[in-house]
Amino acid sequence: MAEVKTENWFKRKWSSLNKWFRGMKSELKKVVWPTWSQVLNNTLVVIVVSIIFAIVIGLIDYLAYEGIKALLGLIG
Repeated sequence: MAEVKTENWFKRKWSSLNKWFRGMKSELKKVVWPTWSQVLNNTLVVIVVSIIFAIVIGLIDYLAYEGIKALLGLIG
């Protein structure tokens, strides 16, 4: 029976890792990066939406606090 030689474990892992990096590099070449104006626009949108949500959550928190205070005032 003929003996089949297998590749070294390190050689197999290195070749698969090398293949993965080559694939990643080719995929990154396909990426369309945003322009500076798009980045600024998106950043401003995120900041404005975050501020709006902070105000809404703060208002809900304040109303819940006042409601609980009023309910406790009825009990005590």
